[in-house]
Amino acid sequence: MATAFLISTIPGQSAAQVAASSPAAAPPPSPGATAASPLVTRTQVLTLAQMGANYPIPLRGVDPDHTLNVGVRLDEVVTAARLKLVFTYSPALVFPLSHLKIRLNDEVVATIPLDQEHAGQQVTREVDLDPRYFTDFNRINVQMIAHYTLDHCEDPFHSSLWADISPSTTLTLSKANVTLPDNLALLPAPFFDRRDNNRVTVPFVLPANTDPAVLRAAGVVASWLGALASYRELRFPVSRTAPGDAHAIALVMPNAMPDGLRIDKIEGASVRVMPNPANPARKLLVLAGRNPEELQLAANALVLGKAAMAGASTGVQAVDLGKPRQPYDAPAWAPVDRPVLFKELVTDPQQLQVAGASPDAIRVNLRVPADLFGWNDRSVPLSIKYRYTAPSTYNDSVLSVDINDQLVRSYRLKPLTTQGDENLVSVPLLSGGSVSASSDILIPAFRVGSNNQMQFRFSMDSQKTGLCASTATNVARAAVDPDSSIDFSGFSHYAALPNLAFFANSGYPFTRLADLADTAVVVPDAPTTIDQEAALTMLGHMGKWTGLPSLRVAVAPAKAIDTVKDRNLVIIGTGSAAQILTGWGKSLPLMIERGKTEITLRDQRSHAWSNWLSGTDDFDVSPAGRAILTADGPLAALIGFESPFKAQHSIVALTATADERLRDVLDVLEDPGRVAQIRGDLTVIHHRDLEGLRLGERYYVGSLPWYGRLWMRLSGHPALLAIAGIIAGLIVALTLFWALSRLAARRNGG
Repeated sequence: MATAFLISTIPGQSAAQVAASSPAAAPPPSPGATAASPLVTRTQVLTLAQMGANYPIPLRGVDPDHTLNVGVRLDEVVTAARLKLVFTYSPALVFPLSHLKIRLNDEVVATIPLDQEHAGQQVTREVDLDPRYFTDFNRINVQMIAHYTLDHCEDPFHSSLWADISPSTTLTLSKANVTLPDNLALLPAPFFDRRDNNRVTVPFVLPANTDPAVLRAAGVVASWLGALASYRELRFPVSRTAPGDAHAIALVMPNAMPDGLRIDKIEGASVRVMPNPANPARKLLVLAGRNPEELQLAANALVLGKAAMAGASTGVQAVDLGKPRQPYDAPAWAPVDRPVLFKELVTDPQQLQVAGASPDAIRVNLRVPADLFGWNDRSVPLSIKYRYTAPSTYNDSVLSVDINDQLVRSYRLKPLTTQGDENLVSVPLLSGGSVSASSDILIPAFRVGSNNQMQFRFSMDSQKTGLCASTATNVARAAVDPDSSIDFSGFSHYAALPNLAFFANSGYPFTRLADLADTAVVVPDAPTTIDQEAALTMLGHMGKWTGLPSLRVAVAPAKAIDTVKDRNLVIIGTGSAAQILTGWGKSLPLMIERGKTEITLRDQRSHAWSNWLSGTDDFDVSPAGRAILTADGPLAALIGFESPFKAQHSIVALTATADERLRDVLDVLEDPGRVAQIRGDLTVIHHRDLEGLRLGERYYVGSLPWYGRLWMRLSGHPALLAIAGIIAGLIVALTLFWALSRLAARRNGG
C-alpha cells in the first residue's frame, strides 16, 4: 500500500509547553543521548520461561550447552544481576574435572564446580553477573563440561553425561530508569520496546465524553502498537489523567483535554513527545488537533510516517492512505494465490540453520486466512530442500517434519555417496530418487489452521564404529533451504459462520481486509473507560493478527449504528450497546440483561447412528427452545451471529453482566490455552472457566465451484450420498453391460 504524508517541525513549539505543575523541560539532547535518572531502582525477576525456555533444559554430552535470551529496555539500565541456577547432575561423573561454565554475551562470568556430595540432588547456586556486560539484547549461556572416565577417549553420547536445569531457575535484575530525550526519532520506544518480551501495556489518556471520532484515532494508534507487539500479549487501559507509573499516549483538543494536561496552543494536527506531568521520568506521546479530523490526521501520520519524525514536536499537513487493501493481503498472512517461499516467512535466513547432534527444531511460523476450504482428501503441497552434514554410513540420523507439533513425515538421512558433492549434499524427501533431487510432502489439510508452525527436527546419530572411534559431535550442521515452499493456491475461500474460533485466532472475518475497511466498532453512547479499553484492545488484536494498522476502521456510537450497518460489526455490548442486542431478541444464541440471562437450548442427540444419518454431530445441532435464567454472579460472553442488516455479514459482541467483567473477555484472548477453547457461536466465561457452544443457525461466506457446492449439499446428508453412489454404480454397470452386449452382438453377427 503506497502512502504519502507531509510533516513539518513546529517552530517555537516544544514539549516544554505543558501545565504549570510540570517541571520545565531541559533542551533536548541528541536522539541517541540518555541521562541517568536519580529515581529508585526497581527489581525484575525473570523466570526460565520468560527467558525463552518453556521446559526443563537438558544438558547432555553431545549437546552440552543452552542459551537464554534477556532483553533490556531502552529506558532502563541494569545496575545489578543475580542468576539463581537450580539444576541436577549425574552422580557418575569424574567430579574434579566436571563443572558448569556460565557466559554472558560471550564473556565467561562464572564457573560452578560439580561435587560428589550433591550429585543426583537438586542444587541451587546463585551467581552475581557483572552489570557492565549487559546490553540491549543479551545471551546467558550455560555449558556443562563433564567427564565420566579418565581414559584418553570418551563417548560423548554416554548416558552418564547429563545435567538438567530446572524451570525454577530465575534471573533477578536491578534496574534504574533512564530519562530519554524528548525525541520522536526514538519511536516507537519507549511506548513499545522490541527488547521487552513482556506484555505490551500502554495506557491511553482520553478526556471525558470522548467523541467516537477521537476514539477511532486512538484505535488506529492501538492497532499500530498491536502490529508491533507481534507474539506478545497486549492491553490498552484508558484513564482520564496521565498515569505516573507508565509511559502513556494522550489525545487532546483545545476543548477536550485530559485532566492535568495543558497544551498552550494548538495550531493544527501535531505529534509531540514530552515529560509525563505525573512523573517527569516517564514520557507522554501527545496527538493534538483542533478537531477530531485533525486528530485522525495526526494518528495516521504517526503510524505511517514515524520514520520521518524527529525532534520534540512535528506538525502534520497531509496524509495519503494510498489505495484500498485487497482481500487476504495482510502483511502477517502468507500469500495464498501462489507458492510462498520460506525466505518470505522468516526475518533472517539464519533461523533456517541449526548445529549439533540433536539441535532444537527449525521453526517456521505460518498464518493463513481462516476460510481456506479443502475437501477431506485435499492436501497442502510442501516442497522442501535441505542440507546437512552427511554421515559416513547409514545410521539413525533422521529429519522429522511436523506441523503444529503433529508428525507429517520422517526421513532417514542418507550418507554421502559418489553421486553427491563432498561438501554439500541435497537429499530427497522421498526414497528412491537421486541424492540431488527434491520432492513434495502432502500435508493433510485438516491439520492446518489459521495460525500454524512448521517444525523441522534434525537428529544426527553417532557415527561411532568401535571403541574410541567416533566423529566429533559439534561439527554437525543442517539447514532448510530458503527456497523451499508451501502452496495454498488450490484452495477456495469458503467458510461456515459464525465461528468464534476464527475470530479468536485471526480476527476473521473482520481481518479479511487488513485495514478493516469493511469493519465498524460499535460502542455505548456514553462509554466508560472499560468500554474504551475493550475497544482499543480489540483493535490492538486486529493489528496483531494482520500486521497492519486498522487505518479504515469505523467507530460508531450505538445510537448511530445505522450509519455502519453495511459493515461487519464488533459490538462492545454494555450500556446502550447492550440494548441493541436486546432489540434483536431471540435471534441471538444468548442475551444478557441486568439480572437476567436468556439462552437458546439445543436438541441433545445421544445416538451416534442417528447423528450420522442426519449429517450432524454433538457440536452442530439445531436449537430447540429458549431458557430464561436469573443469577447474581459475574458472567461475560463472546457472541457471534449473522448481521440482521445485511446477509453474509458478521457481528461479534463482547457482552457481560457488568462493565468490569468485559476484562474477563480480554483476559481470555491473551491466553493461548484458553483461546483454544473458544468455538461455535457462543463462548460463556465464568472467571477462569469458559465453554464454547453452537446454538444458532449457520450461514456461509465465500464461494465454491459448482461441483463444490453440489458436494457440500450431498455431504450434509450421508444417507442420500450413499444412495446416490449406489445409483451411480448401477448406471455405470448397466452402461458397461449394454456396451459389452452390443459388442458381442456385432461379433456374432459378423
